[in-house]
Amino acid sequence: MLIVDLQVGLLNGAPKHDLSGVIQRINRLAARVRARSGREVFIRHCGETGDDFEPQTSGWQFLPELERDPADIVVQKDLNDPFTGTDLHDRLRDIAPDRVLITGWATDLCVDATVRSAVSHHHHVVVVTDGHTLNDRPHLDAASVIRHHHWVWSELITRKSIKLASTDELLG
Repeated sequence: MLIVDLQVGLLNGAPKHDLSGVIQRINRLAARVRARSGREVFIRHCGETGDDFEPQTSGWQFLPELERDPADIVVQKDLNDPFTGTDLHDRLRDIAPDRVLITGWATDLCVDATVRSAVSHHHHVVVVTDGHTLNDRPHLDAASVIRHHHWVWSELITRKSIKLASTDELLG
């Protein structure tokens, strides 16, 4: 399970769509994944000096509401795509997951880049439909952006599979 950029710095700016619900659902799903010997990979964005995700600042830290385990993997990135310039691909190859669940922030930027790159790296992908968030954009409200990306992701061409499922569907 990949948990993308859920860091304190995202709290700056406009409110994020259903953030507390997203965090609760990610925690529930992560507990199940761990119980079944799955792995959690926390993706951490490392921003530029002075921005909300500057390394070693409070904004760079993971949200304290996230339930983390010492065995969880942390991958640090400085671009939208966590596969670019990181060891994420190698780590996933070593883990050899049956499928990669994707959650996090922001739906239209880093989560989207993660979904597309995981597909490009030939993983079976499951987008957790109620496990990602963003704030309203100047031209579109958050719920519409989420709905749009669910449609786009369901139409991606892949050599493996891509599935969209809610937390309850995955836990059911």
